[in-house]
Amino acid sequence: MTDENAITVKDVHKSFRLPHESNSGLKQVAINIFRRNRKKGYEIQKVLQGVSFEVKKGDFFGIVGRNGSGKSTLLKLLAGIYVPGLGSITTNGSLVPFIELGVGFNPELTGRENIFLNGALLGFSRDEVKEMYDEIVQFAELEKFMDQKLKNYSSGMQVRLAFSIAIQAKGDILVLDEVLAVGDEAFQKKCNAYFDEIKKNKTKTVILVTHGMDAVRRYCNRALLLEKGKIVLIGDPNEVADDYSKQFIVDTETSIKENNRYGTGEIVYQNVKYKLTKDWFTLDFDVVNKTENDYDSITMGYDFCINDDIIIGNDTRYLNDYKSGIQLGPKEKKHFSVKFANNFGNYEFTVNTNITTGLGMNVTDHIRTVVEFESNNLRYSKAFKILSFPEITEVTR
Repeated sequence: MTDENAITVKDVHKSFRLPHESNSGLKQVAINIFRRNRKKGYEIQKVLQGVSFEVKKGDFFGIVGRNGSGKSTLLKLLAGIYVPGLGSITTNGSLVPFIELGVGFNPELTGRENIFLNGALLGFSRDEVKEMYDEIVQFAELEKFMDQKLKNYSSGMQVRLAFSIAIQAKGDILVLDEVLAVGDEAFQKKCNAYFDEIKKNKTKTVILVTHGMDAVRRYCNRALLLEKGKIVLIGDPNEVADDYSKQFIVDTETSIKENNRYGTGEIVYQNVKYKLTKDWFTLDFDVVNKTENDYDSITMGYDFCINDDIIIGNDTRYLNDYKSGIQLGPKEKKHFSVKFANNFGNYEFTVNTNITTGLGMNVTDHIRTVVEFESNNLRYSKAFKILSFPEITEVTR
């Protein structure tokens, strides 16, 4: 890949007209005519206001922002679904959008027929889809179901099929909206491995819109933060992710605001220690509920970094005992000992940690950096940069 731009966005504005009256039929028109004090006309909703940025070929580019910030509108502009009111968008290469599950699918057709239908909508000939067909089905793991009608598929099966079509289509630019949040755990791991490969080899340009800051930190080399239709920050994905998370912090007596630590403060880490042997890296820590509330869906995350570049992350979704999250009662404290296999290679590492509630949306305690360590394990020359998530072999309460 060169430094050539894959996408160039220049001073893009997008607005929508919001009518004051809703006329769903002749009866509604007649009612509106005789209504008193009715508002006529429409108002203008400015969704994007002067958005400009560039995405280089081979970038893994994140777009984040709260609901209503303009992310989905920007994504649809990039995909060509909407046209800018002002400004321009230039795309250099074929673009494959994965924006909404089910778009381009017909529930009355079989899985096989939907692959060809979806491929045609993406601009591929029947012969081109034939060449991709086996790879699509194998990745989706739906070989036994291709002659069943799509309406008989579970939502998870539909996700797998739609995503498999999108990634097997040999486009230069892949546009994704929250795809990492769908599918079962096994399929998510498969997607993670696919994205790790893209990031490593820069075989595609990826635009990722997401609320998951772990994904931004893990995959993206650049990111932007939207707020009320304007870019407020663009550049380093860690800084963008941190600024986004800080938007959810409410000033309370328990809130944390330090240089290397922030969060709402309800659930926090205490007494974090580590131990490194030739076989294991162990984190020992307490998790403390500082409030009088019950919590039943707490998740913990760990990022291992070399030179502030996140090499791998892991959280409690990968623990069989905690698939639904950790539970803490009022003022309760629990102790955890988490062991990672020592395949870290010969590097100096820093470790970041976070605790979230509310399905990962509320960051209660995020620490950068919580511990530093140097691994001299010469058995692994490239650390675990080339591996998937490490195994957590022990967790004790």
